Amino acid sequence: MAVRYLLLPLALLALAATSAAVAQLEIGFYSKTCPDAEKIVREEMAKIIAAAPSLAGPLLRLHFHDCFVRGCDASVLLESTEGNVAEKDAKPNKSLRGFGSVERVKAKLEAACPGIVSCADVLTLMSRDAVVLAKGPFWPVALGRRDGRVSSDTEASDELPPASGDVPLLAKIFASRGLDLKDLVVLSGAHTLGTAHCPSFADRLYNSTGENGAYGLVDPSLDSEYADKLRLKCKSVDDRAMLSEMDPGSYKTFDTSYYRHVAKRRGLFRSDAALLFDDTTRDYVQRIAAGKFDGEFFKDFSASMIKMGDVGVLTRAEGEIRKKCYAPN
Repeated sequence: MAVRYLLLPLALLALAATSAAVAQLEIGFYSKTCPDAEKIVREEMAKIIAAAPSLAGPLLRLHFHDCFVRGCDASVLLESTEGNVAEKDAKPNKSLRGFGSVERVKAKLEAACPGIVSCADVLTLMSRDAVVLAKGPFWPVALGRRDGRVSSDTEASDELPPASGDVPLLAKIFASRGLDLKDLVVLSGAHTLGTAHCPSFADRLYNSTGENGAYGLVDPSLDSEYADKLRLKCKSVDDRAMLSEMDPGSYKTFDTSYYRHVAKRRGLFRSDAALLFDDTTRDYVQRIAAGKFDGEFFKDFSASMIKMGDVGVLTRAEGEIRKKCYAPN
């Protein structure tokens, strides 16, 4: 108990520091220094998603993976160097996409306002616009984040919420970022967009253990008919060639059908299935799955994205404004 009481003030200090940094973020932060910043991002994103609608999910995922490691500081965008393996090369990040799109938007901003708009803000705006362009909600984005200079594959491997996680583990990771159980189930709704490679979920098809200890079974929390369809696509746990939609039939559109799949035990990941094994998350899944509360989910998702976008931000004299998002200045 003594250790807990010694650590508590440190946790409160960290929380206070985070709150102070968040207070430096502002709606319209670039109104004087780069007044067309949001318009430039929005127009470029419209072109990107028009040409490749399937990129909405990956760009949203980039923002998630950035914010859960070192906070929303664009560290996920940094390239590895001879002396350092960066986050983007960590195993959980090997399938990330959209880096070229971020550089494309950043280049437009640099041409208009050199050295003004951070990559962290670019990524935050792009994720919002990706959702909007996929027919999802709009939310105001407070800006003023600065870019970090450190990126570590070890930190990414240790700190990202695993696709195989249960609710207690995921809740612990979310809580360490100031996000609660509702944020967990709401932000899981981002799985309405995008696809996944077989290795991220195929263990549910081939490597589960039954009650009698038998190995090599289908995960009993997965609907058997859905499992059969997935096995036709994923021939083995190591099959890296095939992709499966996280929200079958609607993976390019931001909507509530993800929750209907989860409610029918057709969530792709173990973390999706886990939402049915906690009272709070199950109640939310079933409520949104009813199809009568789309507006409520859109409002909740917007609120949770705003919270997540505030995690661990650097402001004022902290960090830097990168000229290229893939390398420190």
